[in-house]
Amino acid sequence: MDKKIRMKAKDVDFYYGPVQVLKRIDLDIFENNVTAIIGPSGCGKSTFIRLLNRMHELVSNARLEGSITLDGKDIMAPEVDPVEIRRKVGMVFQKPNPFPKSIYENIAYGLEVNGVRDRDFIEQKVVESLKKSALWEEVKTRLHESALRLSGGQQQRLCIARCLAIEPEVVLFDEPCASLDPISTHKVEALILELKKDYTIVIVTHNMQQAARVSDHTGFFYMGELVEFDKTEVIFTRPRDKRTEDYITGRFG
Repeated sequence: MDKKIRMKAKDVDFYYGPVQVLKRIDLDIFENNVTAIIGPSGCGKSTFIRLLNRMHELVSNARLEGSITLDGKDIMAPEVDPVEIRRKVGMVFQKPNPFPKSIYENIAYGLEVNGVRDRDFIEQKVVESLKKSALWEEVKTRLHESALRLSGGQQQRLCIARCLAIEPEVVLFDEPCASLDPISTHKVEALILELKKDYTIVIVTHNMQQAARVSDHTGFFYMGELVEFDKTEVIFTRPRDKRTEDYITGRFG
């Protein structure tokens, strides 16, 4: 059975001032799938996923043309609240960025900012999110210690827990393992595979092996264009475009 399309980019052009960064991007993001975005540095990967939750609007002179939809609704429509889009489409960044607060407060903060005041509910969500991010067993006796005392890999899983606490529908990962050691990378990859049961996931990665291990679909970006998009096994074993093949086999990038 075909998967439902959760998000869709159609004829997307994107500019910083007069400079066009993305050209005519058409890409479908399927429900409960992991979609990997690969390509050399500067090809527009991170820029593209920032469009999916309107983070580009935080940069002056940014302009998007075309449409991006979530469940068929245009996320750029005037009546759509960007804060609500960022709640529904959460993001985990390349470098772990915990707040200088306790482990507990890191997760509770997002709920409080969204107007949640029920302490029992917040406590329940903190525990639930830490379990979902495979961190609970490591920190359950340390919830009121500073998050900055965690290892890099633990900090990244805490940032994932913080994202999950506000119940997003789609989770964007921008190079989530770039600053992690191999063991922490393995834990995050295992977590992504577990999370796709409940969430729709998009991951930007420089790591070809990582894309092959965790994703269901892969898009290859090059110089602001989506060269090729298909099931991951097709992209990695029988790509249609020579540029895709050259990048995957390490001839450039």
